[in-house]
Amino acid sequence: MDLHSVIPIIILIAAVLLLALAFGKYMAAVYQEKQTWLNFLKPVESWICRFCGINPKQQMDWKQYTLALIAINLIWWLMSFLLLVFQAHLPLNPAGNPSMSWDLAFNSSVSFLTSTDLQHYSGESGATYFTQISVFTFLQFVSAATSLAAGVAIVRGFAKKSSQSIGNFFQDLLLSVTRVLLPLCILAAVLLLFCGVPMNFNRPETITTLQGEQVTVANGPVAAMLPIKELGSNGGGFFGANDAHPFENPNISSFIIHVVMVLLLPASFLFFVGFYLDEKKLAQMVIGIMLIGLVMLTIPIMLGEIYGNPAQQKLGINISHGNMEGKEVRLGSTLSSFYAGLNIVVPAGTTVSAHDSYMPLAGIYMLLGMQIDAFFGGVGSGWINMLIFLIIAVFIGSLMIGRTPELFGRKVTLRQIQAAMIVFLFQPLVCLGLTGLAISVFQYIFHGNNGLNWFGNNGPHNFTTALYEFTSSYSGNGSNFASLGNNTVFWNLTTAFAMLCGRFIPIFGGLYIAGLMRHQIYTPASAGTLKTDTASFGVLLFFVIVVLQSLSMFSCFVLGPINEHLHLIH
Repeated sequence: MDLHSVIPIIILIAAVLLLALAFGKYMAAVYQEKQTWLNFLKPVESWICRFCGINPKQQMDWKQYTLALIAINLIWWLMSFLLLVFQAHLPLNPAGNPSMSWDLAFNSSVSFLTSTDLQHYSGESGATYFTQISVFTFLQFVSAATSLAAGVAIVRGFAKKSSQSIGNFFQDLLLSVTRVLLPLCILAAVLLLFCGVPMNFNRPETITTLQGEQVTVANGPVAAMLPIKELGSNGGGFFGANDAHPFENPNISSFIIHVVMVLLLPASFLFFVGFYLDEKKLAQMVIGIMLIGLVMLTIPIMLGEIYGNPAQQKLGINISHGNMEGKEVRLGSTLSSFYAGLNIVVPAGTTVSAHDSYMPLAGIYMLLGMQIDAFFGGVGSGWINMLIFLIIAVFIGSLMIGRTPELFGRKVTLRQIQAAMIVFLFQPLVCLGLTGLAISVFQYIFHGNNGLNWFGNNGPHNFTTALYEFTSSYSGNGSNFASLGNNTVFWNLTTAFAMLCGRFIPIFGGLYIAGLMRHQIYTPASAGTLKTDTASFGVLLFFVIVVLQSLSMFSCFVLGPINEHLHLIH
């Protein structure tokens, strides 16, 4: 690996963590409703609450919080679905893009509602300027704010003061938009404008290339959509090529901004947990585990691409620049594969290269990163997934040393452990079940006939492609292997089901656990308490995460990536 390429990456991640430390402290002040530099927005927030008929001071238990979250998400989904179905008849459509079919509109509205941003359409030709703003950008804001609100409520459930309340969903949602997401997005949009990202409502332009060919170049309000795409762990690009498109990522400066935006809020949320609960050592330990996970998942992906494809070498192709198939030529194999690994660990799912073209074994680390979804993970949702693993690790650790399982000063009872295991088991159940269904339909109903263009390859890669599609959908990542012909009723409906399960089951499980914890009396740690802020517990937590996920999916790795790798080297 080229050391000159790696050192700037290390410096960049260290700088983002320093920014996250400061912003995490600011977030703790926001959600504790302390004085911050954005308090001048209070009159605007109060007017919004009055206009919507919301009492922000009304406290909710976990059931009321969950019902409020479900109700508003249903309204957002219905509104978005209808706008996409009728987008051809709405304003701001200078390119004359058609309306979406009902199944594609259903999938797309669910996709952005769940912060997955799986796109079975091409951004610039599948959506109009109006729906890019009123549907996709809007949903990216409120879906990220919903994740933040749910994460904050769950953190509040572990606060030292006992109460039935975990806050007010609408107040948390509003603060997440006005105090966290919107200020960062405005700042990032201005920086991207200086980098050359377009911001207009012009119709697509026809230009003549250097080869003398006529091509149509789309543009539009790109700078307004990009920041929330990255900061909210969303990932849906304005263009079908996502961050590989020069209008989304014009130069190395914009690439650095993209990296900062992807990692900032997931890292900030962990520091927020430490400040809010006064558990700074535990937060630092968890961040350390997340950094180790990020490195261990990203480095193998990078190494595979940097060393290149042996099959190409056998054909006499120069692979000194690594495996450049499907890569962003401006960035090379090192930065392209680093960005792929980062956006797998943080499920923004944005891409500067085609994941389908990566070396077969990279698929293992991509799938593991999406399945774990707790090595930073999404905004708010990464903390929820880490909480599930924390409860399981506390239970296992307490059994090993014969102590009562406790977390944040509250006992972990049978109901919390059962809820955590149900949330954990749902993912392999849904992903493997739907993958088996897709392969079975292809083999036994269509008899392997690829007339529907389900798969663009043969052999084990097809299995990996289907598994990747459903794993990406469940984890809220949204990236895919482009060899899949996924804009059909089957794929649109099955991936929508996976996205709904992956979004709301962890949130409901986390809120349920927080509600149970809120009823218990806080007890300070004693000599008989299993310490959860130590390096030894961090090692246990890390191995619990890796072993559980590896065991649940190992047979799939053998059938897919490992099998394909063995075919490649022989």
